[in-house]
Amino acid sequence: MTDRVAPTDGTVGRAAFSGRKVLVTGGLGFIGSNVARRLVELGADVLVVDSLKPDYGGNLHNVAGIQDQIDIHVATVTDQALMSRLVEGQHYIFHLAGQVSHLGSMQKPFEDLEANCQTTLSLLEACRKHNPHVKLVYASTRQIYGVPDVLPVDERHALHPLDVNGIHKLAAEWYHRVYCRTHGLCAAMLRLTNTYGPRMRVKDARQTFLGLWIRQVLEGREIQVYGDGNQRRDLTYVDDAVDALLLAAVNETCAGDIFNVGGDGPICLRELAELLIAINGGGRYRLVPFPPEHRAIDIGDYYADDQKIRAQLGWRMKTPLREGLVKTLAYYRANDRHYWDTSQELVAAATTTPPDRSATPSPLQS
Repeated sequence: MTDRVAPTDGTVGRAAFSGRKVLVTGGLGFIGSNVARRLVELGADVLVVDSLKPDYGGNLHNVAGIQDQIDIHVATVTDQALMSRLVEGQHYIFHLAGQVSHLGSMQKPFEDLEANCQTTLSLLEACRKHNPHVKLVYASTRQIYGVPDVLPVDERHALHPLDVNGIHKLAAEWYHRVYCRTHGLCAAMLRLTNTYGPRMRVKDARQTFLGLWIRQVLEGREIQVYGDGNQRRDLTYVDDAVDALLLAAVNETCAGDIFNVGGDGPICLRELAELLIAINGGGRYRLVPFPPEHRAIDIGDYYADDQKIRAQLGWRMKTPLREGLVKTLAYYRANDRHYWDTSQELVAAATTTPPDRSATPSPLQS
């Protein structure tokens, strides 16, 4: 495959994906659905696969408005027979399926192993056998660095993950690299950090602490900040994360390569809570002691050195933190009923085979 476009402004244009076949695993989840929506805007032929497991963040409302423009498979990526069929003919694959809860990985390590390692091997084997020329982009995590030795953290930093999820995400990175080196696949890995924005899971803190904070502030409940609140983080608005993923897809020079994706500079959690409350126009927070299970896997301060992706792929952060939080709060004020509700009544209506867009109604009612 050759590049169809050479982006210079940090954004991938329509020419890169128009008419191209793209598979998004985890495509009903937070980042996956935002990738799918952008791809539809760019004219791609989009297929999404998602298990819709209750704790993993998939939500059919995430594709409201584009459900008739994409093919949806409710299935697990570990279904090798299905994936062997689905990868055929794809030009790009964005691998976003997985389990992201750090605490959840400590409580159910074998489930995390299946969700992050077995899914990745299943996908890679399907590509090796049935589509070795596809370009893959894998969404990894900054959690694999563990407690930083130095700040900011660049890609050369030592890897010492503190939890099972970090170990499995690191293993998934290496599966991609091994398949690139030994089987000639083309894959890039992006280490994301605290991605936030519309369509994130907000009914609890399984996906990100900020999601729960957003729900709490909108419901008038108290935000609880662990420790002294001085832990520093960088946060990436989801549109900027999508830019990074798409840039990695269309760049053919980064096979087997790894990139940090950062945000709008570091901010301590106490200041983040205060900013969120100010934007909301009200709310409150309180510092509370770390629960022991959280303290055991907390990485302390973290913010990324993302100069590599800026220099090599032309990516740049475009959405300041305040602007991103304003957009995020506005989204959940308008769509709260689709994210507060924990039911999965729409799952049964979802198809597990590619719909005929010309004849089959979408299973999703927006």
